[in-house]
Amino acid sequence: MRLRLIRHATLIVEYNQHTFLIDPMLDDADARPPIQNSPNPRNNPLVPLPIAPEEVLQGVDAALVTHTHSDHWDATAADLLPKPIPFFGQPEDQAKFRSQAFSNVQAVQDSLTWRGITIHRTGGQHGRGEIGKAMAPVSGFVLRAQGESTLYIAGDTIWCSDVQNALRAHQPDIIVVNTGAAQFLEGDPITMTADDVITTCKAAPRAQIVAVHLESINHCLLTRADLAFQLEAARVIQQVAIPNDGDWVELKA
Repeated sequence: MRLRLIRHATLIVEYNQHTFLIDPMLDDADARPPIQNSPNPRNNPLVPLPIAPEEVLQGVDAALVTHTHSDHWDATAADLLPKPIPFFGQPEDQAKFRSQAFSNVQAVQDSLTWRGITIHRTGGQHGRGEIGKAMAPVSGFVLRAQGESTLYIAGDTIWCSDVQNALRAHQPDIIVVNTGAAQFLEGDPITMTADDVITTCKAAPRAQIVAVHLESINHCLLTRADLAFQLEAARVIQQVAIPNDGDWVELKA
C-alpha cells in the first residue's frame, strides 16, 4: 500500500494493486470565492496543485468521494474524470454523480467488495450543534484486503462516537484524519482540531495517523506547524505523519 497527499483531502491510494483517487479537488488556486461566513476571506483553493490535474489522474482505477462539498468534489474533477470510472461514495450522493454522467457509480450502504477490496462505510459528525446539523451528510470509508494494511479514511468529521466505533470495529493500521479545525465565524470547528487528533492517537495507539486537510481552504485555520507543535507537546508526534502537498507518506504498518 502507498499513499500520496495531493492537496487538502485529495489523495492517491495504491491499494491491493489498484489506484484510488480520493476526494478530488482539482481546481487551480483562487478559482472559487471564500467559504461564506468564515474567517480569512481569501479565494479558494489557497494554493495550487503540486502537479497538473492530468498527472493526478494518471493510472487511476477508481474514485472514492466521502461527500460532495466543493473542497472534496469540484467541477474540475467532474469534468476531467473519465465517465466510466468505477465510482464509490455514500448513498446520498449517488444521484449527483449519475447526473454528472458517471456510469459506474456504486453507493456503499454498509460495505461492498470490488476486485478483492472490501469497502466499508463509516459514520461521522461534521461539527457540533446547529452547524453540525446543517452540514451535508458525510461518511468515512475503510479499505480492507487480504495481505494489505487496513486503511480508514475518516472523512470530514470531528472526534465523535462514530469515529470511536469505527476504530473499535475495524482496528485500522492506517488512519487518515481531516484536520485544519475548519470553522465559521460562529460555532465550533467542523473538522478535527489538534485535540481531536491527539484523542484519535490515544484511542488507536498502534495505528499510524496521517493528518491532511490543511492550509488549502480559507476556513481551515489550523496549520501544519501548529498541529505538529501540539502533537509534540502531547507526546504523540511519532505516531502522526503531516505530509506536504505532493508528498508520498512513509507508511510504517
